Parts: sequence; structure tokens; C-alpha cells
Amino acid sequence: MNSCSDILSTVGYDSIIQHLNNGRKNCKEFEDFLKERASIEEKYGKDLLNLSRKKPCGQSEINTLKRALEVFKQQVDNVAQCHIQLAQTLREEARKMEEFREKQKLQQKKTELIMDAAHKQKSLQFKKTMDAKKNYEQKCRDKDEAEQAVHRSANLVNPKQQEKLFVKLATSKTAVEDSDKAYMLHVNTLDKIREEWQSEHIKACQVFEAQECERINFFRNALWLHMNQLSQQCVTSDNMYEEVRKSLEMCSIEKDIEYFVNQRKTGQTPPAPIMYENFYSPQKNAAPPGKATGPNVARRGPLPVPKSLPGDPDYSLIGDYSLIYQ
Repeated sequence: MNSCSDILSTVGYDSIIQHLNNGRKNCKEFEDFLKERASIEEKYGKDLLNLSRKKPCGQSEINTLKRALEVFKQQVDNVAQCHIQLAQTLREEARKMEEFREKQKLQQKKTELIMDAAHKQKSLQFKKTMDAKKNYEQKCRDKDEAEQAVHRSANLVNPKQQEKLFVKLATSKTAVEDSDKAYMLHVNTLDKIREEWQSEHIKACQVFEAQECERINFFRNALWLHMNQLSQQCVTSDNMYEEVRKSLEMCSIEKDIEYFVNQRKTGQTPPAPIMYENFYSPQKNAAPPGKATGPNVARRGPLPVPKSLPGDPDYSLIGDYSLIYQ
């Protein structure tokens, strides 16, 4: 009975199929991972692009630092574009993984159809063989009973009953021979089907092994390529950031300050000091308040005392006045 159970068992085959299905599931999980990573990269790239193009960053700087900031904004823009491009690359890799997974699924399905037919044929023939065996065993028991009946009727004087028992014994012997032949025929057929199934099983295992080797190799290479793409993204970004560092090296504090001075200078002469002017002794050619009368004029000389000329009215000095309080 154990051998019968073993010949119908598909535990080993089912285990292989389950392993292959799990392998394709793992490929699908990596495929989904790539798609999700692509979405993240794309969103990051677009956000970085908006930041670079819309957010001001030192927009009022001048000269060399201004040029460095322009390089900085441009390289941030370039890095953003690289992340968007990486997202497209990752989606392409996910598509390749999907195509590979579907191709293996079709290959496995072809072999599974052959093996399912072999299992079905083996199971059907096994059932026929077991039915033939039961029929053969029953015919043998019928023959044994007929023989015992003949022996028991040896002392009977009724020849008609004895003849009837002999006919039944002969018929049972013929039935045993026929059932034996049918049983042997089914056993031989089952053995041929078993050999065919075993041959197909070996072929299926070879196909599945090659398929699994291909899958592991493809998965490994896909993961390796993914790491290379991420590393290349870092290298590319660092090269772009290096351009910013180079532009910062060209930044000169002295040049920027000198540039500002040259652009905004108002002259080399400082404004003259505001001098005291006596209300009662105005100067005829006095310079307007805040205007220098000459270079580096620090102090005005003593006020001149006007002299009366013939025909001119007398000048009055402040000393000639007195306050009268009433």
C-alpha cells in the first residue's frame, strides 16, 4: 500500500513548483521596489527643480560670488534632472524584470502542462490497475470456493448437481485466467506509464533547474546594475557639486568689495564741515552751507571788519547796540 501511495505522490514535484513560483514572486517584489524607488526619485527631482528655479538664493549678490551662486543654482538644476532621468531608468529596469518574469512563467507553464498530463495518466492507469487487481482477487476467491464445493460434493449420488458444480469450477478457472491476464496487462501498462512519467519528470527537473539558474543570475545582475546606477548618480551629482566648489574657489572677497565700490562710489572728496555764520555779518561770497570753498578747508579765518567808504552808510557793529528793558 505504501508503494501505491508513493507512485501517486507529487510532493517533490509540488515543492519544486512552489519554489519556482516563490522565485517569480520575489522578482515581482523587486520590480515593485524599483517602481516605487522611481516614483521617489522623480518626486525628489521635481521638488529639487522647483526649489532651484523658483526659490531665490542670494539674488542680490554681485560679481564673483554672484557667478558662483549662478553656477550653484544651475548645478542643483542639473542634479534634479539627473534624478528625474534615474527615475526613467529604474522604470525601464522594472519593465525588463517584468518581461523576464512573464517569459519564465510561460516556460514553466509548458512544462507543467506536460507533467500534469503525465500525472493524470499515471493516476488513471493506477486506478484501472487496482480495479483489475480487485477483480482478479475476487475471481480467485470464486474459484477457490468452487473447488471446495466440488470436494464437498464428492460423496453426493446426484450426478446432475455434481456436473453443475464442475461447470461452475471450470467457469471460475476461466474467469481467473481472464482476470489474471487483464490484471497483468494493466500492471505492464502502468509500469510503462510510470517510466514515461519518470522520464518526463527528469526532463522537467532539468528545465526547472536551468530556469532557476537563469532567474537567480538575472535577479543578481539586476540588483548589481541597480547599485551601479545609484553609485553613478552619486558620482554625477558630486561632479556637479565640484563645479560649484570650483566657482567658489574663483570667488574673491577683494574683487567683490572693489566691484561694489566702483559701482557705487560717489566721489573722493568728503563734504565740507558746516561752519558758523553770523547772522549780522553775512559774507558776500560765502559758500552755501555744506559746500567746501577749497580742498581740505578745515577752519574759516577771522571775520573781516568792514570799513566805511565815502558815501556808504556806516556799518553797525553788534557792540553798538544795547538792550533797553522797559
